[in-house]
Amino acid sequence: MSEFILIFRRDYKTADAQPSPEKLQESLKQWQEWFTSLAENDMLARPVQRLDAVGKLIKGSTIVEGPYTEVKESIGGLVIIKANDYDEAVEIAESCPVLALGGNVEIRQGL
Repeated sequence: MSEFILIFRRDYKTADAQPSPEKLQESLKQWQEWFTSLAENDMLARPVQRLDAVGKLIKGSTIVEGPYTEVKESIGGLVIIKANDYDEAVEIAESCPVLALGGNVEIRQGL
């Protein structure tokens, strides 16, 4: 079994792309259920990592405020899962709640 990182991205900047309070609450419930399912099926390799919405980006000798000042889409969190191969990691990622909010999941295998 290998470890894969799932990196969750979506547009956190554009006002029209933000979910309503009701949809956000439903999404949070789906996230909790999804993580619980991963944990119950022994697919979580490491604890879930949610990232703060603010940060700093270093570009050469310049420090820029915010991790996504030049792009609308940014990383909202990540998790490290256990899967046999990329196909299984993709299958797990396809049920990620960020997809319902127009986001995406990047999958990388740990070496």
